[in-house]
Amino acid sequence: MKMLRNLLIAALVAVALLMFFRSGGDETESSLPTLNRGLTSDAESLDPQKSRSTQAATIIRDLGEGLISHTPTGELTGGSAESWAISDDGLDYTFTLRDNLRWSNGDPVLAQHFVAGMQRLVDPATGGIYANAIDAVRNAADIVAGEKPTSSLGVEAPDEKTVVIRLIRPTGYFLGLLTHPSTFPLHPNNAAAYGAAASNPENIAWNGAYRLESWRPGASIRLLRNEQFWDNDNTAIDVVVYHVHEDELTEFNRYRAGELHITDSIPADSFEQARADYPNQVKISQYLGTYYYGYNLTKPPFSDNPNLRAALSIAIDRVGLVEKVTGRGEVPAYSWVPPGVNNYQPPVPAYASLSDAERIAMAQRLYREAGYSEENPLEVELLYNTSDIQERIALAIIGMWSDVLGVQATAVNQEFRVMLSSIREAETTEVFRLSWIGDYDDAHTFLNILQSGNPSNMMQYANSEFDDLMRRAAEQADPLARRLYMEEAELVMLRDHPIVPIYFYIGDHLVSDDVLGWADNVLDYHYSRHLALKPNAE
Repeated sequence: MKMLRNLLIAALVAVALLMFFRSGGDETESSLPTLNRGLTSDAESLDPQKSRSTQAATIIRDLGEGLISHTPTGELTGGSAESWAISDDGLDYTFTLRDNLRWSNGDPVLAQHFVAGMQRLVDPATGGIYANAIDAVRNAADIVAGEKPTSSLGVEAPDEKTVVIRLIRPTGYFLGLLTHPSTFPLHPNNAAAYGAAASNPENIAWNGAYRLESWRPGASIRLLRNEQFWDNDNTAIDVVVYHVHEDELTEFNRYRAGELHITDSIPADSFEQARADYPNQVKISQYLGTYYYGYNLTKPPFSDNPNLRAALSIAIDRVGLVEKVTGRGEVPAYSWVPPGVNNYQPPVPAYASLSDAERIAMAQRLYREAGYSEENPLEVELLYNTSDIQERIALAIIGMWSDVLGVQATAVNQEFRVMLSSIREAETTEVFRLSWIGDYDDAHTFLNILQSGNPSNMMQYANSEFDDLMRRAAEQADPLARRLYMEEAELVMLRDHPIVPIYFYIGDHLVSDDVLGWADNVLDYHYSRHLALKPNAE
């Protein structure tokens, strides 16, 4: 009996020790510096060549790195490339990689991996949403169109440390393009693993400051510091957790409870409260982003009725919307390209300067000319992603359409990834909510997506005059000539009303006093590796 008791005690001790060591890993990990960041929508994908959303790009910039990167204030700097040279004619870029670049699994990062990443981006089989972004690279457009093999792309690796990119025209913003996740390198095993990122994160190698530890869709994404990263010694935070909140108020309340260090946004209803309670923690900055509604141009009623599209757009009181609904200092949008973009002056349509009475009269006239009236009202669905602020904006605009035109609109919400899928299928969607955030400081990052065949052209807008003006702009070596062509192209597009620009974003975040290294910039990029936490901060 005594022996049995001793055996039982020994077994219990063994179990206790096992539990101690198992929990010890968690305790040790939780004691590491952990940055808790808010995210207002989950990433639809963590595949650099396939993802679309700003939320996905934010996370992928922590996990990966391109040839070029950004400083905390948004200036371009070397990423995986320590240096580069540009030929006198502006067509050839030669990048030299840093010494001892390694993936998170210890494999060396080779020049060929950057070639593979960009080849995968333009491969039609990938379906990359940003495939057209690098159309200045030799043969890129022909590859996207399925007319040439991916191997013909003008990106080469003459040796393991050198990447050469050959362009078909001088492209002043090209270095900025190479900061985008779609141009990140591809590890030979990653393409097959990206699709299972949530269930098997350990199968993916990353070349950035962090690696993916876990992804709980709709809840959180947890990153651990990548000790193989070339600048690991200057990475201060060991763990980054992105917490998904589709309700901005929930995110705000978690911040107030001390559960978040950084919010993705500030709720409109709580903005004044936030400024009163946290005057030094509210961060507001100019931001290159446009909030808009798009029309499904593949089907009636919008495919062949520009007057209807114009009427719905002009009926919206943008000033009232940003003052009474969003309420955080957003700027009413009448153009597509935001103000403040380098070397560009967005055209402003005439209705922007009308009085409310004149604007309403114009909208009503166009509505009648489109074939609709009080007796024959437009019935339409407005699709938006599940979110309190998206719902409030949608209901406000539906109210404006009803009051001004008599439109009978129904609000429909879907989870963000489902919404994107619905928009791409273009089967049932009519009007939908989207946004576009500049990937680099140039008007091209906005206008390019409206060219025919661009995967980001969710409206499927096609206008040969617009396309020709954009093509001619791309041919210009003179910055002023290029600018004038792009401004004319935007004016042509705005007259067609394929989209409804509603407001220009601002960067709005709450950032705890415990966070060090935060810097405002117009791209609103805030890499976690540039941040630190005060000692003993939780």
